[in-house]
Amino acid sequence: MAEEERSKARKIGQDKIFNLVLYFICGIIILLVLYPMYFIVIASFSDPTAVANGEIFFLPKGLNLKAYKKLAEYDQLWVGYKNTILYVIGGTAMTVMVNIPASYALSRKKMYGRKFLTVLYLIPMFFTGGLIPTYMVIKQFGLLDSFWVMILPFCVVTYYIIVGRTFFATSIPDDLWEAAQLDGCGYLGFFFKIVLPLSKAVVAVIALWAAVGQWNSYFNALLYLRDSSLQPLQIVLRNILISNQNIGALLTGSAAAEAKQLADLIKYAIIVVSSAPIMCLYPFVQKYFNQGVMLGSLKG
Repeated sequence: MAEEERSKARKIGQDKIFNLVLYFICGIIILLVLYPMYFIVIASFSDPTAVANGEIFFLPKGLNLKAYKKLAEYDQLWVGYKNTILYVIGGTAMTVMVNIPASYALSRKKMYGRKFLTVLYLIPMFFTGGLIPTYMVIKQFGLLDSFWVMILPFCVVTYYIIVGRTFFATSIPDDLWEAAQLDGCGYLGFFFKIVLPLSKAVVAVIALWAAVGQWNSYFNALLYLRDSSLQPLQIVLRNILISNQNIGALLTGSAAAEAKQLADLIKYAIIVVSSAPIMCLYPFVQKYFNQGVMLGSLKG
């Protein structure tokens, strides 16, 4: 008995040491991830001279709102915010409407042509037509410089379909469809009344992925939008950053140094302005991101 107690105490001590090492490593990783974000926030509020001289470490110095005041002077900033919010809402809704039914259809083993359609969806993951053919197709459909160019052409995402198909194949058994048939339920009724209420997790995950992707999207807008009234926030912030850097290049002496410092502050402020909404939203939707990781790891 004494030997067993000593062995148990030794095991408990080893577990405590292991947990302490694990917590220490996790703390270092968290610090490495969070400190750059924290530095950007405090630098955007600090005196530009202190930031340029590398005097900012843990607390802001010389509270300065010049960068945010400069950003607020751009009326296009609020237009960009409005457009981005509309693109996020419209793009997320369209992505869910397209990918969720496709995922469910491909998860049904009795669906005719299921394997062929699956291969058809998988091909774009490895081969694409390229930038120029895509541009020509969008132009032929008359989507250039329109609201819908940010929503319709890229709403089908093969990865979302694969994740949804895996979820439906493992969570919605065929026996459930047979039971619904006995109660007089058709295909559409079964999908909307039974499948969707049981699939809130995968719907939420795909919606969140689509929303984050739309919020951060800038390349498609850079290619297909020329009208400034339709440009999203990311393009507007990019234009502001470039314009301020160009102003500094045209000046000399102390004026050039001040302009460069202000441009650096604006750079930090732009990162905060573009990331703050998503960062504020993340704590409330973290559980859905965790579910998304688990959904993507399932095999069907």
